[in-house]
Amino acid sequence: MTVTDLPKAPSNLPHAHHDIDEHDDVHVLYSHDHEPVGEVGNNVKILTLIAVVVPPVVLAVSIWYAWGGYFSWTDLTMMIVGYFMTSMGITIGYHRLYTHKSFEASAPVAWAAGICGSMAVQGPLLWWVTTHRRHHLHSDDIEDPHSPHAGRQKGIIGWVRSFAHSHVGWLFSNDDIASSVKKYAPDVAADPRARAISKLFPLWVLMGFIVPAVIGGLVDGGWKGAFLGFIWGGVIRMFLVHHATWSINSVCHIWGSRTYRSGDHSRNNPIMGILAMGEGWHNNHHAFPASARHGLQWWQFDLSWITIRSLAAVGLVKRIRLPGAERMAAKRIGRAVA
Repeated sequence: MTVTDLPKAPSNLPHAHHDIDEHDDVHVLYSHDHEPVGEVGNNVKILTLIAVVVPPVVLAVSIWYAWGGYFSWTDLTMMIVGYFMTSMGITIGYHRLYTHKSFEASAPVAWAAGICGSMAVQGPLLWWVTTHRRHHLHSDDIEDPHSPHAGRQKGIIGWVRSFAHSHVGWLFSNDDIASSVKKYAPDVAADPRARAISKLFPLWVLMGFIVPAVIGGLVDGGWKGAFLGFIWGGVIRMFLVHHATWSINSVCHIWGSRTYRSGDHSRNNPIMGILAMGEGWHNNHHAFPASARHGLQWWQFDLSWITIRSLAAVGLVKRIRLPGAERMAAKRIGRAVA
């Protein structure tokens, strides 16, 4: 099937499927059995605290020392390349492929996307999928893991607390979302590849730090180059990707416009659309969760979608899911509202 009814979509995109309706998403795979949610252990909370607190401190110190010569073009290149690579691992791999099944990928692409997503240090694949599917099923209600609206208290203090919770505070919740894998992600848990990627999460995380350190040592020479590669290509890169992703949960449920009815407070935010590889067109995504394309208008830049299209053009991706024009028109609000 060719794509002809989606604005500005390529006419020769192979294996594309249309007309995603409100029941045509991965939530049909959820188990309806009640499954008690366990509690997160202290060790996990300590590791999370380190991952959240240490990187901004490292960034501040590194910027200071950069003026003294502790920075090179190699470091900048590794930070940028690592940012794009691990961000795409989250957006294309963790999110659009494994969570929403918005396309089918060849084995090399599925492995690479899952590994790169793991290197972003946002949790094992099964945990991430479970968390995100729970978010969609309960978006902006009390069961949403990271809503800035549900349970919000009045006043500026209440607003700040709600924003902080949706951005990063939810990571310290006592709810062990991983214990709900059988409820929210039984299909992914049954996938041997996804299980292997998730099980080897610590290895992929280490690779995300070791590889830039090795490159830095080889290119710039010595332990100084290796250390700076570790810092800029590893720690600081991780910090930037973390906050780009977390901003989708916080910023994109508060600031931006709404084009489609989605049943929640999701927003299209152009800035995050660029910084988060197309994920910032969040209202579009919540209106059509199974769509491989989030930037549904020609001017809504979606680098993840461009990459998926490119992979499809060379036969590495197929059965791409997109919303049809009639479905889009039916959900359109009329004019974008704030």
